[in-house]
Amino acid sequence: MFSIQTADKNDRFLIHQLASRIWPHTYGAILPQEQLNYMLEMMYAPENILHQMVELHHQYFIFYSGDQPAGYLSIETMENNSYIFQKIYALPEMQGTGLGRYMIEQGISFLKKNHPTPFTISLYVNRENKAVGFYKHMGFEIIDTRDHHIGNNYYMNDYIMAMHID
Repeated sequence: MFSIQTADKNDRFLIHQLASRIWPHTYGAILPQEQLNYMLEMMYAPENILHQMVELHHQYFIFYSGDQPAGYLSIETMENNSYIFQKIYALPEMQGTGLGRYMIEQGISFLKKNHPTPFTISLYVNRENKAVGFYKHMGFEIIDTRDHHIGNNYYMNDYIMAMHID
């Protein structure tokens, strides 16, 4: 039912399209429209996705339900045996179908293949996002909070969640 494809720089337009469909649903009730627009441009303009892929070495994956793109994940490699799931999003109509679980499981599987020793995965999630409960269910724990300034007098008010993989 679900499948995964490693994204390349040509997929940045598809990722941008997916984000444009996902973000208003995910953050529409949490963030003011101006901040949502600012963040979409800052993180998901195709040239910014390209920068993340090429210069910051974020590994992107696109997830499919059948033959339809349904979500995406990006992983950033950090130091000291740690990784960040920078972006993990599914289309609104795919929530509750098992896709989110599949995305996390596939991200962990990818990391285990490339990092056979123990490591930690972190993610940032808005403190008002209903996904906090899902991430807890998947084994992530809240380890801290952050109020990260992103420019234009906007902040990302997040929980920092982590999971240790042996």
